[in-house]
Order: sequence, then C-alpha cells, then structure tokens
Amino acid sequence: MNSIAIPAPSESVRLQVGGMTCASCVARVEKALAKVPGVASASVNLATEVATVQAAATVPVAALAAAIEKAGYSAQQVVATVPGVAGAANMNALPDWWPVAASIVLTVPLLAPMLLQLAGSAWMLPGWPQLALATPVQFWLGARFYVAGWKALRAGSGNMDLLVALGTSAAYGLSAYLLVRHTGHGMPHLYFEASAAVITLVLLGKWLEARAKRQTTDAIRALNALRPTTARVRRDGVDVDVPIERVALGDLVIVRAGDRIPVDGEVVEGRSHVDESLITGESLPVAKSVGAAVTGGSVNAEGVLAVRTLAIGAETTLARIIRMVESAQAAKAPIQRIVDRVSAVFVPIVLGIALVTFVAWAGLNGDWERALINAVAVLVIACPCALGLATPTAIMAGTGVAARRGILIKDAQALELAHAVTTVAFDKTGTLTDGKPALVAALPAEGVERAELLRFAAALQRTSAHPLARAVLDAAHAERLSLPAASDAKALPGRGLEATVQGQTLVLGSSRLLRELAVDASGLASEAARLEQQGRTLSWLIRRDGEAAQLLGLLAFGDTVKAAARQAVARLQQLGVKTVMLTGDNRGAAHAVASELGISDVHAEVLPGDKAAIVQGLRADGQIVAMVGDGINDAPSLAAADVGIAMSTGADVAMETAGITLMRGDPRLVADAIDVSRRTYAKIREGLFWAFAYNVLGIPLAALGMLSPVIAGAAMAFSSVSVVTNALMLRRWRGAAETAEGSTA
Repeated sequence: MNSIAIPAPSESVRLQVGGMTCASCVARVEKALAKVPGVASASVNLATEVATVQAAATVPVAALAAAIEKAGYSAQQVVATVPGVAGAANMNALPDWWPVAASIVLTVPLLAPMLLQLAGSAWMLPGWPQLALATPVQFWLGARFYVAGWKALRAGSGNMDLLVALGTSAAYGLSAYLLVRHTGHGMPHLYFEASAAVITLVLLGKWLEARAKRQTTDAIRALNALRPTTARVRRDGVDVDVPIERVALGDLVIVRAGDRIPVDGEVVEGRSHVDESLITGESLPVAKSVGAAVTGGSVNAEGVLAVRTLAIGAETTLARIIRMVESAQAAKAPIQRIVDRVSAVFVPIVLGIALVTFVAWAGLNGDWERALINAVAVLVIACPCALGLATPTAIMAGTGVAARRGILIKDAQALELAHAVTTVAFDKTGTLTDGKPALVAALPAEGVERAELLRFAAALQRTSAHPLARAVLDAAHAERLSLPAASDAKALPGRGLEATVQGQTLVLGSSRLLRELAVDASGLASEAARLEQQGRTLSWLIRRDGEAAQLLGLLAFGDTVKAAARQAVARLQQLGVKTVMLTGDNRGAAHAVASELGISDVHAEVLPGDKAAIVQGLRADGQIVAMVGDGINDAPSLAAADVGIAMSTGADVAMETAGITLMRGDPRLVADAIDVSRRTYAKIREGLFWAFAYNVLGIPLAALGMLSPVIAGAAMAFSSVSVVTNALMLRRWRGAAETAEGSTA
C-alpha cells in the first residue's frame, strides 16, 4: 500500500477493516492503532467494520494499515461515502452465500442419521464417508477460522474465530482418532456431524448477520442515491448537461419538472413545488418562487426552475447530512465502553472455563471423550459476536431512521444522553415562534369597518420596506382585499409615514405620533393596554384634515406562535419532560407566548451568556437538559446543555454547536428526537441483555454437559442474528410529528 499522509491534524482517517468477528476483535484493532506514534484516538465499529482514527498529519495511512494487519486483520482506506461498502469493486464474482450453501450440502448427510433417529430409523452413515464429507467443511470452508484464529493467537489474544477453530478441531480430531483406532473393530460414536454443523451454523449466522447489517446502512444509501450525477447548466444562453463535478458557484442550473435538484441554491426564475421529504422529513411539497432557497437532492414537482448555485460538493446540505449520519454511526456510545472492557478479557476467561470443564469431566468419570465434547460446547456457545453488535447496530438503525424523519443526530453520545433528558429549554424567537412580525390584531374605531382599516393601512405600507409593512400587506393579500393607490407618501422619522389615499390624508404611526396629534383614542385604550402588556407593537391609523385628526383604528404586531408549538410542548409533557422558555424579549411578549403554549417557567430579557448560565443552573439542580435554539445567540446555551438541539432554519453556528439538528423548523421534532433516543437506548439495553444472557446461561449449561456442540453452535448463531434483527425493528419508527402531518394531509 502506498504511503498517503493524513490530510490535516483536525481530520480523521477512516479505514475499512476486514476479518473482525466479535467484540474482542474490536478491542484488539483499537489497541493496535493506539500504539502507532502520533495517533490520538482510535474507534472501531464492528457493525460497519470501519476504524476511525484521529492522528497527527505526519502519520501515514500505510502505518495505520500495517498496525491493523499485524494484529491479524486486513485494512484499506475508505474512499466510499457509505460505511461498509469500500472496496466493493474487489468483491468475489461468486455470490456471498455460496460457502453457506456448500457447507449445508456437505453437512446435511452427516445430520441425517440424527434426524432419522427421531423418526424411529436406526440408519447410520459409515465412518469413512463421514470423514470425506466433514473434511472439506473443516479445512476448506472453515479455513477462515484457522487463518483469523492463528493471527489472533500470534498477536497474543483471542477472538471468536479462535474459539470456533479450537472447538471444531477438537471434535473433528477426536472423531478421526476414534475412526482410525476402531477400524475393523465396529463402529465407534463419531462427532463429525458436530464439527461440521458448528461451522455451517456459524457461517450461516455470519451471512444472515451481514445481510441484516447491510440494512442498517440503508439510510445512508438512500441519501447517497439522492445525489444527481449531472446538472443542466445555462452557459452563454444555452442549456447544456454537464457532470455535477463541473458545476461552479454562481452557475445557473435549470431544473425541469420531475428532475432532482443537483445543487444548493436560490431560485432566480420560475415557480414550483419541491418535494424535500427525504432531506427534511417534510411530507408535503414546499412552494418555491423567486428568492426561495432550494436544497440539492430534493425533487422539482412541476414547472421549470432556474437556480443560482450557492453550494456544491462537500458543502451542500445533503453532503453535510451524510457526514453527520456517518459520524454518528461510526462513533461509540458511552455504554459501549463497558462492553469493550468486558470483551477485552472475555475470550481468555472462556478458554479457562473450557479447560476447567475438560479437566473436571475427565477427572470425575475418566470419560475424556465426553469431557472434550463438553469443552467444545463451552468454546462454541461463548463466542461474543452478539456482545459486540448490540450497541452499534442499534445506533446505526436509530440514527438512520431519525435522519429519514428530519432529525440529524451528530454523535452517539447525543443519542444516548437524549433518552435521559428531563428538561427542555426553548429559545422563543424562531424556535417556538415564526421569528418575523405578523399582524395579530386589526381593531377599527367606532364607525369604521375592519376591511376598510386594513385596506387603507396596506395602501400606505405599499410605499415602505419596513418589516411591519410586509406584515400588513401579507394580511391584506390573505384576505383578498383590493388596495387603493397611495400618493405623496413621505416618512415621518421615528413616528411613521403619511400619504394621500382616495383624496384623504392618512397617517400610520406609533403611539408617540398619536399623542403628538392629540388624537382621542379612549375607545381603544383598554385594548391597546392589553396588547402592550402582551409585548405587541402598536400602530395607529389616523385621518388628518388640516389641524383636525380622527382615529380610524389600531394595528397590533407580534411574532406569531408556530402552529405546531402547542403540540410540541404538550407532547414533551406527556413524555414527562419539563419545559422552560429562555428569551431576550420583553416580559410581556414572553409570558404571552408561554401562557398560550402552557409553559410555566419563563426567563425573559436574558442575554446570551445568561441563557447559558440558566442552563448550567438547571444541570446543577440535577436536571438532564436539552437546549433548543436557532440563532447565533443560542450557541453558548446549546454548548452548555447536556444535549444541544438546533433548528436548521437558523444560524450555521447553532447547528455546529448542537449534537442534534432538526432539518425543518417544527418544534414537534424535539419530542420525536427524545422518543427515538429512548427507543434506540432501549434496543441497546435489550441487545446487551440478550447477548449477556446467552453467555451467562449457555456457558454453565455447556459446562454441565446439557448442551451438545450442535445446539451450542445454533444458539450462538441465533444470538447474533436476533440482536441485529431486534435493532432493525427501529426502522419501523415514525415520529409523532410525521403521524400528525399524515392525519391532516
């Protein structure tokens, strides 16, 4: 392998590791990598068979690969995006199931007498044909166990392969010895079926396990499939198809109806609806027009869009999503450290138990054949495959299904911590509210129609670029009002604006302007006071006629609460999670929103640093805190929380700081993130329980002679497959937010 320098000290190198079979293998590879000078840390994922190494820039990849190979495994640098598929081009042309099929064909005749005996037949296959059938299974199809076991032994440790090789060799060797010794003196009891069946069952288990593990990477594969290979670019007035690698920032990309959008960008021409479901989890198509942002990988449903390219390659949203999911799936959860410590001493302990079993049985009754068979059963039942697979497969399945529902979990630690969250602290603006002013009340004065008030106000606001003007115009358009023309418009600095509408001089301004013009507002005074207590911004519409002035009505503006926010808070309370609001807004606005949502603990008028201090205070009180925010000012509190949850609709710095990112601005996803974490952690616990249970129950039964090697091999294979299959049940999970959308669609 050529020496390739690691790109940068801050970057990690990922290596595909071949030949790992159990948790003990993981521990040995990590130990070997840690001994390489310059390596800061090494983490190996058994499910993806990928080693992630943090090291200095001067450490060549060849040195890392050499360390892995010296430990008894193969290694190559990962260049594929999907874990576990690097080097796929070098795969054997034969299907991956052929060794299993060949082993079954050779083993079935050996097991046939046992099966026929259950039916009352006493037929027995002669000894030499048994030897002829068992030998290719043992030394050809089972050669992988000898090779990997020898490498482990040479490296001074043990693994599953060593246990299988020792156990089956003992059964095969004993049978061959008895066959030769009793030639011409009757038919001794042979154990060829035990050795062949164990190898066949282990091969079958590993094949089923590999198939199941491939399904855990389906989420990444689905995301990778979203990447178009070509883009239609308009250059010099001509639309041409070019490879996606040749698209540059600023290029105008043309996206036809039904095409997948190839880049992140901004719509500069056209109007359409875009299906973003596989990226954001949003089930309904999203309307896009000029000025709207679009994400590469989403599908243009209708019409033609011209998109100005703003991000390409590794900087696109889709590429970042894939990196985050890969990172989470490659990382180890804290609970895995306990498993690693157990696995490090597991195989030596099992070898000791097998030796004690052999000595005890041989010493008790002198039946060394029975002693050897019981020792073989101990070696086979104890293979720690399930132990090493329980945590990574659950994490891969959990992070994968979450990503497809719009929840990006950056690392395994965030996933594990989220299940224990007891308090969720929400930022208000942009998280629970829309983050932009909206018209929340239009109150006409006596004798004035509401529609007239809104028409005149919108006519004035046509001449303004103020955010409040946009809110008035949006409300007028929503009510389909026809707006009269305004002329002679002029700004009144710090007060409002004035214009002539239908021959009348109209003024729209602040309470200060109202007082300056000495307008009688007593009819709306109580409503105005109530709205001000809620933190609303007030504007008054006044008709001027010379020195006289008449009040036409009152407009109140506020940040509207997101439609799903109440459901989000209620869902968290159902999960037993306390909710807190942290905001820099005034107390009136904060308490109005909190009251509407059912949040009792409110901290208003707080600075960014104060938010972080409040979060730290909650943690000091013994709470496990998740902070939810979307702005730059939320970054300190996101970092201070046990789990930071960022809205992707907000600032990039918030998403970089947070452990979990919600791909759409739906606060209901917070409860979904906690729910999927709880379910994933439950699968981890279930997997570890069953993995330990198989060994804790199986080893004593085998040592006591209550399990034959064949049954032990079947139980060992079943343990691995059952743990992975149980983790895959997570793929059926659907969040409450998605369910709610489906019921209203």
